Amino acid sequence: MISDNRAQNARTVPQQRRGRLTRWKAEFPYHWDADDQISRRELIRFAVMASGALFAATAGVAALNSLKPQQTVSRQAITATANVRRGEAYYFHYPTDQDEAILLQRQNGSFVAYSGKCTHLSCAVYYDKASDKLLCPCHDGVFDPQTGAPLAGPPQRSLPRITVSQDSTMLYAIEEGPNA
Repeated sequence: MISDNRAQNARTVPQQRRGRLTRWKAEFPYHWDADDQISRRELIRFAVMASGALFAATAGVAALNSLKPQQTVSRQAITATANVRRGEAYYFHYPTDQDEAILLQRQNGSFVAYSGKCTHLSCAVYYDKASDKLLCPCHDGVFDPQTGAPLAGPPQRSLPRITVSQDSTMLYAIEEGPNA
């Protein structure tokens, strides 16, 4: 009989304790039957589906970009050679009307052209005749007008060079490419 009472007390004491414990004192306060938020399997399934959707979207953008015809610019007239004096700059648009470019006539009479966008953050670059440098006023970038190479400031890459051709009286922009 004593063993029956102990067994009875063992069953009732934990039930009594559970009723008196507050939720934060319980060993594991969540009820498994109420835990219907999301399972691990559903979480993994969602992560895999989201990754797949992002991959498909990236592949779609790449496919659409490859279908777009590449912009080809043929020879484009810049200006007459008489309009650019030695040691001065002439600003023009190349390859589109939204893209600025700079044409310089060197002291030796040859012409060189560069993109008018700084290679740091695409700010406008201009020629400063007093210092004989190409300057980017946004972050004090300085470029060499002879080579387009960065001399000071945050730009790490040279300005893209525009190939220039000259016939008897006209200058033409042929193509824009990386500076050598």
